[in-house]
Amino acid sequence: MSGTVIRTKEAISSTYPLCRCIYRFFRLVLYGVRRTFQSSCKIRKNYIKKHFSVIIKVCVVIPFFCVFLCFVAIMLQIFASHRQFLDTSRYILFAHLLINDTIHIVCSVLTFLTLMGQVKLPILFCVPLFFVSTGTFLNTTLILAAMSLERYVAIFYPLHRPASWRSDRVWIITLPLWIISFIFPITEYFIGKDGQSVDVLSTNMLCKNTVMNSSPVHELYRLFVNVLSFAVVGVIILFTYVRILMETRKMRQDRASVSKAMHTVLLHGFQLLLCLLGFTQPIFITLIGLHTKWLGEDIVFLNFFCFILIPRFLSPLIYGFRDQSLRKHIGSWFLCCSKKGKPFFK
Repeated sequence: MSGTVIRTKEAISSTYPLCRCIYRFFRLVLYGVRRTFQSSCKIRKNYIKKHFSVIIKVCVVIPFFCVFLCFVAIMLQIFASHRQFLDTSRYILFAHLLINDTIHIVCSVLTFLTLMGQVKLPILFCVPLFFVSTGTFLNTTLILAAMSLERYVAIFYPLHRPASWRSDRVWIITLPLWIISFIFPITEYFIGKDGQSVDVLSTNMLCKNTVMNSSPVHELYRLFVNVLSFAVVGVIILFTYVRILMETRKMRQDRASVSKAMHTVLLHGFQLLLCLLGFTQPIFITLIGLHTKWLGEDIVFLNFFCFILIPRFLSPLIYGFRDQSLRKHIGSWFLCCSKKGKPFFK
């Protein structure tokens, strides 16, 4: 009996280390499963939070963009349906500004959506998007300069206006502006290219200017072009404003029209300042990155909304509602739509 008990104790003592090893093994397995589950939950939570943030940003931008398109479409429909606007050079230039800003906003929204979704597109799609976005950005400033010069010509040469500033030949002014504004981004893209062939269909990239043209030469070229264009346009607007202001003090008759032209030129200066907000993007991004811990998507959204979307939306809105003729027709348009169910386009 005692021998049996001894053998039993020996068997138990011999199996104790094995049981202890098995216990430790299952404990490690359970710990690993728990850590994996916690990590997967955290990753899933961050994934849901990130995508929810992207959805919120898109839901803010898209309605704003749709309101802008509706407003521009209403104004263009008013221009097309009233002869008095088609026979005035100032309104034709403003229509060009509306079309230009609309194209720029469309390209900017497409770029914003691809960046939010981190979608990489072939170079074949990114390069034209870059050309159009940069070209229309520069063209806005040039059209503002042309609109200021048109007011100058209307005041100082009311009876002997140059042929190029007449409504039927104003394309002589606008066509070179469009060509010049698109020459700069095309030149920027081909600067520093070593001639190596790249498959434009299979090479994917983020549609971002700093990704496509990231060399110091490109940055210096962009800085030179932007500073030059805005400086030239600023000088033109300042010159026309000062000359019209001096003319206002000299004239005793028709001071109302001259004063109105002066205020219009001043408004163009304000529109130029709105465009200048685009220059503050790098400074703003740097300050946000240094003093906050925001994600890249949040910085891109705030940068796009504050420095691209809002200024482009305010510029035609302020000009359209300031002009008495446009304001009257816009009010009549909404009144007719609310009462008679007028279709959007005739």
